[in-house]
Amino acid sequence: MTMQPDERNIYLHDVALSEALASWRTALEVHHLFQPLESEIVPLDRALGRVTAAPVWAKISSPHYHAAAMDGYAVRAEETRGATETNPRLLKLGVQAFPLDTGDPLPPNTNAVIKIEDTHIVAQSDGEAIEIIASTPPWRYVRPMGEDMVATELVLPANHRIRPQDIGAIAGCGHTEVSVYRRPSVAIIPTGTELVKPGEPLKPGDIIEYNSLVLAAMVEEAGAIATRLPIEADRREAIKAAVERALAEHDLVVVNAGSSAGSEDFTASIVAELGVLCVHGIAIRPGHPVILGVAHGKAIAGIPGYPVSAAMTFDIIVRPLLYRWQGQLPPELPKIEAVLTRKVLSPMGEDEFLRVSLGRVGDRIVATPLSSGAGVIMSLVKADGIVTIPRFSEGHHAGEMVTVELLRSPRTINNTIVAIGSHDMTLDLLADFLQRRDPTLRLSSSHVGSVSGLLALQRNEAHLAGSHLLDEETGEYNIGYVQRMLAEQGIHGVLLGFVNRTQGLIVPKGNPKRLEGLEDLQREDVVFVNRQRGAGTRVLLDYELKKRAVNPRRIQGYERTEYTHLAVAAAVKSGAADCGLGVLAAARALELDFVPLFDERYDLVIPAEHYESALLQPLLALITDRASGFAAAVEALGGYGVARMGQALGEF
Repeated sequence: MTMQPDERNIYLHDVALSEALASWRTALEVHHLFQPLESEIVPLDRALGRVTAAPVWAKISSPHYHAAAMDGYAVRAEETRGATETNPRLLKLGVQAFPLDTGDPLPPNTNAVIKIEDTHIVAQSDGEAIEIIASTPPWRYVRPMGEDMVATELVLPANHRIRPQDIGAIAGCGHTEVSVYRRPSVAIIPTGTELVKPGEPLKPGDIIEYNSLVLAAMVEEAGAIATRLPIEADRREAIKAAVERALAEHDLVVVNAGSSAGSEDFTASIVAELGVLCVHGIAIRPGHPVILGVAHGKAIAGIPGYPVSAAMTFDIIVRPLLYRWQGQLPPELPKIEAVLTRKVLSPMGEDEFLRVSLGRVGDRIVATPLSSGAGVIMSLVKADGIVTIPRFSEGHHAGEMVTVELLRSPRTINNTIVAIGSHDMTLDLLADFLQRRDPTLRLSSSHVGSVSGLLALQRNEAHLAGSHLLDEETGEYNIGYVQRMLAEQGIHGVLLGFVNRTQGLIVPKGNPKRLEGLEDLQREDVVFVNRQRGAGTRVLLDYELKKRAVNPRRIQGYERTEYTHLAVAAAVKSGAADCGLGVLAAARALELDFVPLFDERYDLVIPAEHYESALLQPLLALITDRASGFAAAVEALGGYGVARMGQALGEF
């Protein structure tokens, strides 16, 4: 859809990604913006990573003379014929044999080199000679002129990204500089009254502006030049003026945020006023409120403000243009097939780009979906790959094979230990210790709850699971569940002791509601935040509520759930809840108070095939080795006991 500058009422319209790109391309071609930029000449010491704008032809041959390839003597090969051990030949020094070092030019009328170690000097009455015991063919141990490159030969074609070895070739054939495409210049304008620079004091409602840092890094990674302009508050005329100034000095202007259809979203109307608005809204997730256009003869893009939307729409839509301006296609990511660990629903009318973590479990690569929230930058940090779910697809079922574009190397994926199960902060600490001890290994943990972790082991989708499931009948932790969910399904392994930890109520500093136990959760002035069904903490809570005859329906917030102890602590810290059940370490991490209630066991459940595998041995050694410092670091978090860490508590 194309909108002209005189259209003032601009609304958000979602079009297919292919249609949006085609519309923008048409406008770019009209303004000669869909072709490589003009060329410039750069010296070779600044040519690395640049793209040749014209072919490089050899000015001289390399080598430009016949050169010795060995230390020895230059000779005429014909004069060595017949030489044997029993009938050696003598060649006069300075007349028939000429001493030279590797790289020296051959004297006139010579065409071979005899290695110095294959000769010895013989004194004669009229001077010295060398004795040889074998003949040599012509051009042995000689680098003939033009062996590497011949004058006028093509050294590099146009549209070639220059590598270190290419610089040597360009210099070796007689050039000191090279013609390359000019690097595209990109201005990034962050907008939003709520934005503050990193490091500035924060008050409620403030948002740290880091999208421009991410986008600028992506621009530089693509070989272009990024300019981060100052934050512009949500004032239309100020944003318009900033855009006009940027258009005058840059090839592309990226306006971050203000691309939707709210009362303070001005980007679309500004683009339409200054030039041609090609697209306002693309049917992709994340990132549908994208703006694409041309203004003042330059390319312009409006990128959504949510961090994941910003990064992914820039990568999918804008980055290819930067490569095209440099005569290149974007690097193609390697692809693999993986098994999806859980069902994924997708909006029918949008292309969705799903972030997943990956690991090899047995003979399969498993893909675990990460948070789909457009504001969750950590879903990109943790992502190992992207699964594209096309429009009009309802998603994928658990166990389905999907194609994944890799964001990490296949070697990293193969060396990833996959943990799926209950959340505990010590797993993050363990991941850090492991990678510091062995940079080739990685621990990737997904927090889905203890029961879901055991189900993942049942489906062979993880190497291990963290679990703290209390059996109501026996009062024992984990072993009953493990027997029922794994051993009875034919899966055997080891229940490995990890930590004992204190569970209790996470409350604001000073415990303003004076909470003392679970009975207080029934009070009308108390708002609680819970854990998800299947989480060990939820099982523990329900068990203890039942013992106390406390009806969950009387607890405000019982149905509101979070997936990690830290998320519960964050809800309390923000004031969204008065308390939540969690571990002491989470309360300490966010400087909250804590009411201790229960001591529990948190174990690692590891099937035998993985427990005995080479992949897990460094991890197990780290857990059992007290000298590693890991156990001490766990105790320092607070609320943890490590007496049973690394002990096999039983087999199943």
